[in-house]
Amino acid sequence: MKGTLVIACNCDYGCPCNFNAPPSHGKCEGGWIWHVEEGRFGNVSLDGLAMSVFCDWPGAIHEGGGKAICLYDERADEAQAEAIEALARGRHGGPWGIFINTYEFQDVRPSSFELHLDDLASKVKIGDAVELELMTIKNPVTGAEVHPRALLPEGLVCKEMSLGASARYSVDDRISYDHGGQYAAIAPFDYSAS
Repeated sequence: MKGTLVIACNCDYGCPCNFNAPPSHGKCEGGWIWHVEEGRFGNVSLDGLAMSVFCDWPGAIHEGGGKAICLYDERADEAQAEAIEALARGRHGGPWGIFINTYEFQDVRPSSFELHLDDLASKVKIGDAVELELMTIKNPVTGAEVHPRALLPEGLVCKEMSLGASARYSVDDRISYDHGGQYAAIAPFDYSAS
């Protein structure tokens, strides 16, 4: 599978988790949205579909104990929905095979996705549960936009990303938080079966 990944959490810009450091505020409240541009699960095409995982961890992600929801594109047919759920539940590796050990799903279900993917001007709305709007980071002295990037050769969800901030980021569905003005990023992803 390959496509575009949108990330947001409650941490400061850049998110220390990307660099194997503890969360900025002691706990992690964040999530990922994957838009599959091209991809298959076995013989099932996932082209054009989206899925997401949002979680509330009481500490650092690797310490576990989190509660999560998975929302996936309501346009998925039965075979696609089964494939997405199998991936999200970590049964077939990828980043989900690692993260599933850190949280328990409170819900896995279809939802409507409104995606406007435009680098750090991207916007995502998932049903009534999630709103995320990205923006560039501003220099606190001059107010000028800055455009940092991160290269993560050992990254779990992506290998490089454009770092930004969330103009708006709220989740309200079995877990609830609101973290506008914090870390957000957008990245290409490319996963293959090994």
